[in-house]
Amino acid sequence: MKRTLLLCSAILVALLILPQWGCEKDEQPDDGIHPPNELPYVNAAQLPYPNLSDYQFFVDNLSDITPNEGVFPYDLNGSLFANYAAKKRFVFLPESKSATYKTEGVVEFPVGTVIIKHFYYPKDLRDSTKGNLHIETRLLVRLETAWEVYSYLWNAEQTEATFSVIGKQIPVSWIDQNGIEQHINYVIPNKNQCKECHSYNNNLVPLGPQVMQLNKQYAYDQTATNQLTKWKQWGILSGLPDIAAVPKIPNPFDEAANLNDRARSYMDVNCAGCHNPAGAANNSGLDLSLSQTDPVAYGVCKSPVAAGGGSGTLNYDIVPAHPERSIVIYRMGSLQPDVAMPELLRTTVDTAGLRLLTEWIAAMPPGPCE
Repeated sequence: MKRTLLLCSAILVALLILPQWGCEKDEQPDDGIHPPNELPYVNAAQLPYPNLSDYQFFVDNLSDITPNEGVFPYDLNGSLFANYAAKKRFVFLPESKSATYKTEGVVEFPVGTVIIKHFYYPKDLRDSTKGNLHIETRLLVRLETAWEVYSYLWNAEQTEATFSVIGKQIPVSWIDQNGIEQHINYVIPNKNQCKECHSYNNNLVPLGPQVMQLNKQYAYDQTATNQLTKWKQWGILSGLPDIAAVPKIPNPFDEAANLNDRARSYMDVNCAGCHNPAGAANNSGLDLSLSQTDPVAYGVCKSPVAAGGGSGTLNYDIVPAHPERSIVIYRMGSLQPDVAMPELLRTTVDTAGLRLLTEWIAAMPPGPCE
């Protein structure tokens, strides 16, 4: 009898304890990062996530950079020079949300959008099978009140990228089209440098995804389609007019295009982010936006306002027919810290861009500041 009572007591205690254990397990709080499925996931309250993989933007091996469902690849007509790094671009929008068409400026993205910009170097430009060296993946996230930037640095094993705010210089090597080994220090910006280049009226903003930049063909599953048309089909862009009415910026290095348009396009992409009336370099008095039609405003026969030692004793930003006397050319060709332009992040000369602007200025008819 005594043994029976002890057994019953033990069973009763177990029954009281086991449900509590079950409750504790079931009620463990979600860390806000890992959802119960494999779809992309962005919880604003938990940002930034510690690892790039936590967002689930890419499927299979992270280093394959294969977009997950709801992550859309895109490209631009003109690309910002980034020390010869190649780039892949993607955009993620919350489910059932779309961006709104705008003729000027970046399209209006909804809260929760993430613009993904991945920087890498092909190891051998002659042989794609040798793979890529992944350097940085940058996320620009649309929060309730503002955009925020988060940078992820890839590890040496190329298996993961981790969040960083401090920036870094990374030595990079690759084989170019001629079989010559190239070496460079790639600069990953810190958070403040990102904000300086992406500043508009002191607010951090995206620069690339404007309709004039997105208005181009893109190979989706080997079939080339206009990107804006595809975004409309996907339901991630509303308000798109007839595509014939959409502005388009030329590729700066498309030699079939007009030389003046190509040069202005290059300056819009590489310089106008800062050099515009609402940008970080508005004290220069230069407006290098493609929409600026006044030649003096974009530098022709314009005396520098705030160049300091960067002018190199030259008198005008652009001297028609004389690239060798133009401050723009002098600063683009320099790596000296107080001279080089752009002044942040560039550790080598953009030889193709410099050649383009040199050719453009040389082709100008002589002006009053000759």
